[in-house]
Amino acid sequence: MEIELITLADLQSLKQEILSEIRELIKQKNPDSNKKWLKSKDVQRILQISPGTLQTLRNRKLIPFTRLGGVIYYKQEDLKKVMDKKGEDEFEFLKRGRF
Repeated sequence: MEIELITLADLQSLKQEILSEIRELIKQKNPDSNKKWLKSKDVQRILQISPGTLQTLRNRKLIPFTRLGGVIYYKQEDLKKVMDKKGEDEFEFLKRGRF
C-alpha cells in the first residue's frame, strides 16, 4: 500500500477549485444574478412574457424603467420589488394576455 502525503497547499488548492466550481454552477443557474440593470430581453425571459406585454407593463407604469439612448433598462431590485408586491401569481394573467 502506497502512502501519499497531502500538504496544506494541496488542501487550499482543492478548496479554491471547489469554490470555483460552485460559483460557476450558481452563475449557470442564474446568469442575471450579478447584473444590476437588465435589458428588455432579460426581463421578458425572467417573467416569461412577450415584448408587447412588457410594453404594456411600461405604459401602465407597473414596472419602472430607464431609457438610455434607444435601450431600455430595468433595475433588478425594482423588478424584484414589483414581483414581491404583486406576487408572481398575478403575473400569470400576463402570460395569457388578459389585462
